Amino acid sequence: VLWDYRANKYIQRPEQVGFLQPALDLRGLFMSCVRLPLWQCGAGHFLLFGKRWPDMSLPKRNSADGRCYWMKPEVQVELQPLFDQCIQDAIDGRITRLDSLWPPVVVSSQGAPFEVWQLLRAWTEIQRAETLDAEKAIAFSENLRRQSRWGEIDHHLLDMLKRELQEKYFVATDNEDDRFWNREYSLKPGIRAEEVPEPLLRFACYVAVSYKVYGMDFQYLDTNYLFGLVEKVRPDMVKKLRDHGTDRLPLNLQKRKTDHFTASANDAFAVIRITARDNTEECCHEVLNYLCELLEQEVFPRSYAVEFKGPEKSYLPITGLPKKGVNQLFACAVQYPGLHPLMERYARLAMRQYEQYTNLSDEQCALPGSFAVFALGMLGQEWQQLVWDYLGLCDDEHSHLQEKFLRAYVKRFGFTADTVPMFVRGVLSMQNMKYSKDYAAWMANAESLDALLEAKIHLSEIVPSGFSSDEDDDDDEEPTLETESSPEEVLQYAWETVCYVIWGKASAKGGQKVVESAPEELKELYPQIFVPITANPEERGSLL
Repeated sequence: VLWDYRANKYIQRPEQVGFLQPALDLRGLFMSCVRLPLWQCGAGHFLLFGKRWPDMSLPKRNSADGRCYWMKPEVQVELQPLFDQCIQDAIDGRITRLDSLWPPVVVSSQGAPFEVWQLLRAWTEIQRAETLDAEKAIAFSENLRRQSRWGEIDHHLLDMLKRELQEKYFVATDNEDDRFWNREYSLKPGIRAEEVPEPLLRFACYVAVSYKVYGMDFQYLDTNYLFGLVEKVRPDMVKKLRDHGTDRLPLNLQKRKTDHFTASANDAFAVIRITARDNTEECCHEVLNYLCELLEQEVFPRSYAVEFKGPEKSYLPITGLPKKGVNQLFACAVQYPGLHPLMERYARLAMRQYEQYTNLSDEQCALPGSFAVFALGMLGQEWQQLVWDYLGLCDDEHSHLQEKFLRAYVKRFGFTADTVPMFVRGVLSMQNMKYSKDYAAWMANAESLDALLEAKIHLSEIVPSGFSSDEDDDDDEEPTLETESSPEEVLQYAWETVCYVIWGKASAKGGQKVVESAPEELKELYPQIFVPITANPEERGSLL
């Protein structure tokens, strides 16, 4: 049955439509009725009857790995409109991340994928100090940061500011051999402070703050360099940011003081400072409410630091978690059952893919909301859905702490029908989760192995959306030729990853060592664990 959009009715057979030709692409017929933006459907696809179909109107992807478009001279004219639209979509916040592979690729509202660095290079090359729109520049940069990471975009922005701010308006007054951030700068002769465009200075402040919030520890030098330039002409701008943020937050959120706690929030530096006077339920309730109110403000950054101080230093019972104030806060709050719904509310407001707590080290990075999720998750299956949703948002670049939680979670509850899917999802939410012999010991019983086999059957429903089978995700290597994995191959790689975390090197070669050393009562279960997912039905049947 087809829909004849001209006659405005369903028809039984295509030949009843006189204008249909044998070679007519029916996509045009359907797409006249289906008005869904392509960014909702995925890269290079359109949505029809709930299914994604290839968008044949887009050119073939020409990158070495087949993931995106490269702006080569021979295709420049054809791709330029798509490229320009992708830049505009980055400004408008209508781009999405293609996958979790490197280099990061974003997809436009038209379904056209481009590498982040290409967009940044093209955009920064045409920016000029006299015409820069600060709001659009910040939106463009922030949206690309959210879809990749600060380390993918910062050098392009810094180079542009060196060119348009430092080199146009300043002169270095000391040793030329010094690094640019160690040199002293003053305005060029004949240039007055008011001649330096304010939008350019505002954008420089955004980049400086971003280095402080998202950058490596040593990149405070870049922050100081940019703030130093701005302070030469507008010291008030930097002081205001340090003291009050952008002033876009309501005053009662910028600072708050009650009988139980004092707090301040700086949206420019993305930091929340809280000092609690006691550990009572009422105090924790007020603090959690304050955090939720902050996160309901669209202007507050989604990656941020929580600096909490309380009278007692107690922490969540999970080995390996950093002993930070945010850990202390939720260890205190979880003691009060009446606060559990409020903790979940904070967690769901805080959890955002590709974001992180900014005052944790790279080795201990965590998605905002992690400590609230961990605290509730350790209570039992009542909070299973929250943990499930959380693990679906974790990614390897911004969250590692789920590994500590998963171990404590399984240690407390064992491998059961409820916990095994959660464990599998958690293992696949990050790369290179460490093998532990304890997992094999906890798995060595019929109930646990049955639960693992059930998870294997439903693996496609468990795997987080960001998981990929890219085994060689090295930033320093050139992309390889396109080798698109089938869904079964991706699932097989996922399953091998899970088996390695549980059994280590013994899981290799079809788990031969695991099977050989299995106790007699489990001899029939272990071989089923290692049957390849990619095996054809006849082979699987013989192995089972």
